[in-house]
Amino acid sequence: MTVTALITDELTDIRRLAASVANEVYGPIAQELDATRTPVSHAQREQLGELGFLGIAHDEKYGGAGAPFSHALAVIEEFGKVCRPAAFQIFEANTGPAQALARLGTEEQRERWLPDIIAGKKTMAVAISEPDAGSAATDMTTKAVAVGDDFLVNGTKRWISNGGEADLYLLYARVSDAPGSKGIGALVVESTMPGVSFGVPERLMGFRGIPSADVILQDVVVPKENLVVPAGDFPKLFGAFSIERMGNATMSLAIGQSALDKSIQYVQERKQFGKDIIDFQSIQTILADMLLQVESSRLLIERAAKSVDEGLPNSLHVSLAKCAANEMAKRVSDLAIQVHGGNGYTEEYGLERLHRDSHGWAIAGGTPAMQRTRIVTELLGRRFDQRR
Repeated sequence: MTVTALITDELTDIRRLAASVANEVYGPIAQELDATRTPVSHAQREQLGELGFLGIAHDEKYGGAGAPFSHALAVIEEFGKVCRPAAFQIFEANTGPAQALARLGTEEQRERWLPDIIAGKKTMAVAISEPDAGSAATDMTTKAVAVGDDFLVNGTKRWISNGGEADLYLLYARVSDAPGSKGIGALVVESTMPGVSFGVPERLMGFRGIPSADVILQDVVVPKENLVVPAGDFPKLFGAFSIERMGNATMSLAIGQSALDKSIQYVQERKQFGKDIIDFQSIQTILADMLLQVESSRLLIERAAKSVDEGLPNSLHVSLAKCAANEMAKRVSDLAIQVHGGNGYTEEYGLERLHRDSHGWAIAGGTPAMQRTRIVTELLGRRFDQRR
């Protein structure tokens, strides 16, 4: 058996296992988590760790599987089809800030934090956006001022997924007085550090089982050994963030695929005018359009994922994949509602939940509008000043 065939078989096996656990364990509680705006419990998160889902893309020396990145994306997709709050835990551990820590942190930092994240004992969130610095991330004002052996951190972070729930935060902050991105670095802040507090949980349209809240930092003393990326290395930070955007695109893919799967089943069961509605050409056209959009997004994601195992992903390929997948999920989930008619507008079929979540993933990590700007920037190799 060739190496390629072996990897393909392993991918099939882990996808099958992920789908089984997602449907049997998290499928029955997904709607309740959404309705009550409740994240998965600590016990459930540790169960995901015990099953190995939180360390798929991490090195074995920290408790991970050391598997190809495509395996992590496959598991995220299978869980994302069924229960986004559970998928989010896998997303954060494998493609989120923990992955940035694994690639950019020191060996001491990796040994200190990764084993607990992979085991599900701790979670890590990324904190970038601020009240006046969203898409314009380099406008951030949160500061980490060096004082002896520590940093004194002050500022407010907004739209922080897992805010108030995570144990660790990879915080982007101004670590020097250099202008723009040159002064930005990143350090790990622990939720238990004096001076760390959280705002009122946001009541979002979707993402209802994924907490979101401001992270408020008032004279927080952070040891210098928690500095992951110093000022001046902002391009490395956003290179690592491209990996998170791959996870984001995969969550959108999961939503689109789930909406498509539900529609394929429904149109072959629902009858009108004495026949299955799939016999109507208008339904055939819609279903074909849904499949075209889902498969196109999948191919873009797969192309972008190939470069991750070799280092940091191709930023242009990631931007194309994220933009396409985000918009696909919104369109396909909307088409699924149309195909289901009145049933699609009820909570019973789960399509309204898919559609609500699709908008959240399109906003998180850079909107499609901003992705288009990045696409042209990366295509032409030049920057465009949005402030003029």
